[in-house]
Amino acid sequence: MNNGNSVLLVVDMQAGFVSSKSAPVVPHVVDLVDRWEALGRDVVFTRFINRPGSQFERLIHWSRFMPGAEEVEIIDELAPHAARAAAVVDKVGQYSPFTTEFTRLVNVHGWSQMVICGIATESCVMKSACDAFEQGYTPWVVTDACASHAGADKHEAGLLVIKRFIGRGQLVDAASVIDGSAQAA
Repeated sequence: MNNGNSVLLVVDMQAGFVSSKSAPVVPHVVDLVDRWEALGRDVVFTRFINRPGSQFERLIHWSRFMPGAEEVEIIDELAPHAARAAAVVDKVGQYSPFTTEFTRLVNVHGWSQMVICGIATESCVMKSACDAFEQGYTPWVVTDACASHAGADKHEAGLLVIKRFIGRGQLVDAASVIDGSAQAA
């Protein structure tokens, strides 16, 4: 991995997504962000925001995470990191970080590799990795810094599908990302 053109994408570490099932990943994500920042590398946080009448509300019957709700906020443990990050990108009504703002940031910074961690493995993390892959970037999913608020079985299902979509070698652990031993096949 060429860390010079990599960004750490911290997906949806929001108060509403941290449940008893996903809370154990919080210290792992905090540690990864601490170590990544200590190396002087760029970090981007994402926040999922829902809107009344969205596809999430209409088709999935999910009406949480409306603007202004406390559950939308980045968790306290990561809030100081988010305040000094390259950006906090709001994903309004979408799983993927590939908004106009994020795409502009990618181009300005020249990021070609995206190291992805956060919540939820089977939805927003997976969609972020797949979109990065399809747009020609190299995604790396940090398996020990991802979780699902729906439980370990959903996390494992997400990892299985991610492997199929972007390649087994793109699933790495935090240690290999930090020490640079993660290598594309």
